[in-house]
Amino acid sequence: MQQKVHQLFAEIVDARYPKSGCAACDLRDLWCLPKGLNGDEFLQVDRIINRRKRVKRNEYLYRAGDPFRSVYAMRTGFFKTFITSARGLEHVSGFHMTGELLGMNAICEDKHICNAIALEDSELCEIPFAELEMLGRKIPSLQHHFHKIMSREIFRNQSLAILLSSMSADERLAAFLLNLSQRMGARGYSQTEFQLRMTRGDIGNYLGLKLETISRTLSKFQEEGLISVRNKHLVLNDLTRLRQIAEHTTSGTPGTPT
Repeated sequence: MQQKVHQLFAEIVDARYPKSGCAACDLRDLWCLPKGLNGDEFLQVDRIINRRKRVKRNEYLYRAGDPFRSVYAMRTGFFKTFITSARGLEHVSGFHMTGELLGMNAICEDKHICNAIALEDSELCEIPFAELEMLGRKIPSLQHHFHKIMSREIFRNQSLAILLSSMSADERLAAFLLNLSQRMGARGYSQTEFQLRMTRGDIGNYLGLKLETISRTLSKFQEEGLISVRNKHLVLNDLTRLRQIAEHTTSGTPGTPT
């Protein structure tokens, strides 16, 4: 009987949202929604989400100072977030990929405090935050899930601070590459072979290193057989050795998957 009810619910959702609904999304259980929602709860969440917001490469999703209204769940694509200083200098604050949420750091100020630009053509689900908050009061598991996501963001920021304050260039870059590897693997992609969507300058900016240092360290890793890199195509040949380098001054790899 229970199986028939679940099947009927799935058919109703498929009929209402044949292609783009949460029920058809491979990422719903991985990042966006908590597991265990019943049929009515699932539909309530699905109703508030405005799907298919497309952002082309080099276009902005939002800019610093824009009013905060929504958080964004990434269906596909890759984003860079950055802050521009009063002197016009860019400071990269993060790289974001499929399955992650954008815009959460604007909650405290009710306006975006950084810029978000697409590094490739991307598609997102827009989730109005006021409606998400109201729904969270009705569905405790949804609110708890969102708090866990926010906690992971706090941990990532703390880990980055540790990375920048105590690690050498080799250790920073190794930790960064391992972080990308872990996040790719969590999404079902190859952990050892992928494209670098960001520039070497962006990586250096994020890690607090000069472009020349990033290029020199990548070349060193390649000469030692740890990686193979051609343009933006990267192969991690020795995860064990990269992990040993990254963990030289810390007990764990900074920046666990979001």
